[in-house]
Amino acid sequence: MRVEIWSDIACPWCYVGKARFEKALEAFPHRDGVEVVHRSFELDPGRAKDDVQPVLAMLSKKYGMSEAQAQAGEENLGAQAAAEGLDYRTRDRDHGNTFDLHRLLHLAKEHGRQDELVQLFYRANFAEEQSLFTEGDERLVALAVEAGLDADEVRRVLADPTAYADDVRADEREAAELGANGVPFFVLDRKYGVSGAQPAEVFTQALTHAWGNRSPLKLIDQGEAEACGPDGCAVPQQQ
Repeated sequence: MRVEIWSDIACPWCYVGKARFEKALEAFPHRDGVEVVHRSFELDPGRAKDDVQPVLAMLSKKYGMSEAQAQAGEENLGAQAAAEGLDYRTRDRDHGNTFDLHRLLHLAKEHGRQDELVQLFYRANFAEEQSLFTEGDERLVALAVEAGLDADEVRRVLADPTAYADDVRADEREAAELGANGVPFFVLDRKYGVSGAQPAEVFTQALTHAWGNRSPLKLIDQGEAEACGPDGCAVPQQQ
């Protein structure tokens, strides 16, 4: 069975949702028969490569909130990430264009190292002090090498803006065709769709249904869950 995950490295709910899905997958009795493929979805495709902005400033502008309110949202996100065993920097993170990251994830897929690289990108963006967007291509090269890719091949891809560009755009078109207008969006064997950073129990339900049934793609009755879309990412509210 194949599980395709449309996501963006800039999406905090994708980071959290991946961990929740993996918790369900780890306990799934047929987990060795599940292939996971990461698909591209840019939340901010119009942003220039050199247009890097502090996350709090971006949130304040997008949602029309104060930086204090944006910071409170980040603190709540950090708490939810911590509940999944994830590190999350609630201050001094950057937001930027993720197109090159998606191109490198397609390169990694060809070498069977996609999941390793997507996790390293998430870690770099959400947990590490060094920015993923302001350190130049060598920052991406170092992460790709850590994932098991060849440094020279990574540099060649980054130097050629057309490399894997069509693959990224094809993923994004397919997401639209499937009805995904936000991420994370999980498609299980082209039978079931799960939208948002759902609890692990919902992913368990979806895996079980998809494994045992053959039917057209339909959304699991899952209720509301946090996700990121073209208008931004849901900001968790103080309980």
